[in-house]
Amino acid sequence: MEKYKWQSKIKMNIILLRIMGLWPEGDKTYEPGFYMVYSSITVSLFIFGHIFFQVVNVYFIAHDLKSIVATSYLLLIEILGGVKAYYLIKNLKILKERMIIFKSDWFQPRNTQQRNLIEPTIYLWKTVYKVYLSMCFGGNTFWAIYPMMDKSEEKRLPFLGWYPYDYKKSPYYEITYVYQVIGICYLTTVHVNVDTLISAFNVYTSCQFDMLTDNIRNLANVAQRATNDVYHNMLRCVDHHKNILRFIESSTKFFNWILFWHLLISGVSIGLTMFQLTAVVPLSNEFYSLLSYGLAITIQIFMYCWFGNEVQAKSSNLPYAVFESDWTDLSEEIKKKLLFFTMHLKPVQISALNLFYLSLDTYMRILKTAWSYFALLYQVSS
Repeated sequence: MEKYKWQSKIKMNIILLRIMGLWPEGDKTYEPGFYMVYSSITVSLFIFGHIFFQVVNVYFIAHDLKSIVATSYLLLIEILGGVKAYYLIKNLKILKERMIIFKSDWFQPRNTQQRNLIEPTIYLWKTVYKVYLSMCFGGNTFWAIYPMMDKSEEKRLPFLGWYPYDYKKSPYYEITYVYQVIGICYLTTVHVNVDTLISAFNVYTSCQFDMLTDNIRNLANVAQRATNDVYHNMLRCVDHHKNILRFIESSTKFFNWILFWHLLISGVSIGLTMFQLTAVVPLSNEFYSLLSYGLAITIQIFMYCWFGNEVQAKSSNLPYAVFESDWTDLSEEIKKKLLFFTMHLKPVQISALNLFYLSLDTYMRILKTAWSYFALLYQVSS
């Protein structure tokens, strides 16, 4: 049977990250040459440069609460985008090695039934990716056009920032305007593709548990009732389980800190966005940009927590699969080994530095935290 091409499912992520200068060709990491220079320029200019001018501006508006909120709700996520780019570049070697592992026989579906078993999960991930992408770039579109639709005579930029020149004069205004739009589009692309790449790893992990569950359930099927065959199948399941756990352990080295800062910042950012929605003209372009942004962050954190929760839920099914297998007619020796194997099948939780766990319970806590920040800001403002 033809091998299942796991990497083809994230082909769009890889293409976009490569355009951004964050994904060297093939299985290579960064090497001296044109692409490394290109990457240095784009990352410095459109991530750190874009963030720097907004951070400096916070110093000059520190006395104005509304201006601080108007900057901070987006600035926090932009800084998080820089963190994601940093850890992606830093751990690129680990990431590419993990992707090569999926080409091995251990992680391949054994039959058509297992392919059909994992396809719905892959399809759900693709759907969430498209919705998340639409929300992010919908927000970017509104940000890009609302200053031009503003009826005031004052020249406004999409985002508050400090620049070492008078940006309100032409052609500085137009250049700065385009620079901000390109910068936010660059950061958005980094966010979307790093987030969905991490989620894809969790999706792949949950798919492996689906396949392992099916293998355990069919451990002693009619065609393989011989003791040697059953024992061989059990050893293969044990090795498959070990390989999945090794993959989880090594892949979390890539996104541990990303998840930590993401879960820490998301509640604050959603709360600030909700507050900012109360401070703008309803149904204006700025209102829609904030609404799209708020929905994008909500989907962003939901995507992490949902697919992380799926890993926990599907890994919890393994002991039940042992019970559902046709184990009653097996030899006493095989039964003892199967019992020992079952005792070591524990639910797997994806965590950030063992402090935050990706689950629906964590998602609800983040939303409650966001509401608390919103209520506090609204009360202080009133």
